[in-house]
Amino acid sequence: MKSATKKLSTEIAESLTGKIDAISAGSKKIKKSIEKAAEKLAKKVAKFEKETLKKKAKDAKNAEKKSKAKPKDKKESKKDSKKNKAEKIAALVASASSKPPVVPPAKPTVGKEASIAKPVVSKTPAKPGVKAADTKQEVSNEGA
Repeated sequence: MKSATKKLSTEIAESLTGKIDAISAGSKKIKKSIEKAAEKLAKKVAKFEKETLKKKAKDAKNAEKKSKAKPKDKKESKKDSKKNKAEKIAALVASASSKPPVVPPAKPTVGKEASIAKPVVSKTPAKPGVKAADTKQEVSNEGA
């Protein structure tokens, strides 16, 4: 019985050591994967910090350029340009209205008669289906 207990105890001890080794190996794998993930995360954080610093510097430069450029507001400049256009138009209208109208010189009508309005005679028949000769007769008949 002592030999059986010894055998059993050695088997138990071996299986326990095997299981402990497997667990420790697994934990080592887990530990390594955690370390790799932490390294990747640290790289990403460093990259993000660099980008934010660059962005802040760029924004600061843009703000300096804007402050140096023009202190006027955009709305005011638009209103001023509209007022200037209106003033220019008003000045042009005033100058045009103050000038006397230009009258074309009268041309002498040598050898030509003054144009008198003549009645227009239509060449198309007044009534559909009536010939031109019939319309002449009607006109002559009305006169008689």
